[in-house]
Amino acid sequence: MTENTMGTKKVSSLVLTTGIPLMLSLLINSLYNFVDSVFVSRVAEDALTGLSLAAPVQVMVSALGLGNAVGLNAAISRALGEGRPDKVKKTASAAIFLAFCAWILICAACLIGVRWYFRWQSGGNESIAAYGRDYLTICMIFSLGQMGQWVFDRFVIASGKSHLFLYTLSAASVTNLILDPVFIFGLGMGTRGAAIATVIGQHMGLLAGILINARWNREIEFSFTLRPDRQSVAAILRVGIPSMLVQVLTSFVTVAMNSILLAFSSTAVAVYGVCSRMCGLCTVGVHGIDNGLIPIAAYNYGARKPDRVHQSLRWAMIYSLLFYLPFLMILEIAPGVVLRMFNASENMTAIGTPAVRLMALSWLISIPSMVSASALQGLSLPRPSMVITMLRQAVLPVLLALILSRFGRVSLLWLSFVLAEGIVVPAAITFWKKESGRTLEGMEENHIAG
Repeated sequence: MTENTMGTKKVSSLVLTTGIPLMLSLLINSLYNFVDSVFVSRVAEDALTGLSLAAPVQVMVSALGLGNAVGLNAAISRALGEGRPDKVKKTASAAIFLAFCAWILICAACLIGVRWYFRWQSGGNESIAAYGRDYLTICMIFSLGQMGQWVFDRFVIASGKSHLFLYTLSAASVTNLILDPVFIFGLGMGTRGAAIATVIGQHMGLLAGILINARWNREIEFSFTLRPDRQSVAAILRVGIPSMLVQVLTSFVTVAMNSILLAFSSTAVAVYGVCSRMCGLCTVGVHGIDNGLIPIAAYNYGARKPDRVHQSLRWAMIYSLLFYLPFLMILEIAPGVVLRMFNASENMTAIGTPAVRLMALSWLISIPSMVSASALQGLSLPRPSMVITMLRQAVLPVLLALILSRFGRVSLLWLSFVLAEGIVVPAAITFWKKESGRTLEGMEENHIAG
């Protein structure tokens, strides 16, 4: 039987060809929120603030899909590397079941908590609360498309058929980009229209993913079942839950940051929302390469090829830097141009200019930590990966922001992200050297002996 390209293709090319489709996927997901924000900013600044307050809850929703996808990526790639088609099918079917469960959980959370959340976070501004509530309710109730698209997109990535991924991306992105202005302005539906366009696009992506995998990705068989294989579910959750928890914790950090910023002004909250949208868009190259690194490391770990694991980490680091540098230059040189895309007022521009520059610097510093965390996930070492991500995205930013807020200057708060990333980088490198050395040492000895 011919071996999968994950174990034979030149590593420098493999990291790139696996990462690019994932970049496009993340780009589309980022564009959903980015385009929504650009259009909604033309409605009112309160509408943009409402979307900013909705963002942390959307991160929680995405966390369920991302956790399933990360766990699926590692489990199914390892099964392919071991040459176990029966295990591949069980893992694929388990992932579909988990996506359905995630959707049910999201709907229940929406019905219970959305109104309460916006009463708490809007600071008594009913206009902001209404804009955010309308948008978030629709996105959560109809999130099945998003949960399912995560799964079927990963099937084609794990099997090395990255080119098929472009079709699901096209179905989702074109639909959303066409419908956004129609629903927001043409039908005058505001934030509600932005949400409707988003969920329709996600469901179109899911439908395309199902059809493409059924027709052209025969290497990964799947079925719809309410009684999945327990071991497969456990394998997915073992790697996926830490990533899921980190994302959920990150959303709590956003809630905390919004609360801190709201003490200064609602405009500062809108600025933070813009920076979050820009982060998602400008770091798609980094995150795409990192997510592509997970199945590569997992496959070659399963296939007992430690040299390829080390090579993939080095190339992921190089490509991540190269893809982000152009965005860094734009954000540092022309932050005002970026803010004007969101119809920024003079006050918003004054607050946002230092914010954009400092946040852009923090994203650059974060690259070694993100690459190391992804490589550890590929080796089925979720705990150290979770520690790295929790420190840089949650614990340190909030602690530092609380300290800096005492000085009474909103411009200082953005420094908390730069300082947090700088502190975590040495820890991330140490984790990788220690944990990967322990995991791959025996494999290298067996590989040499073989």
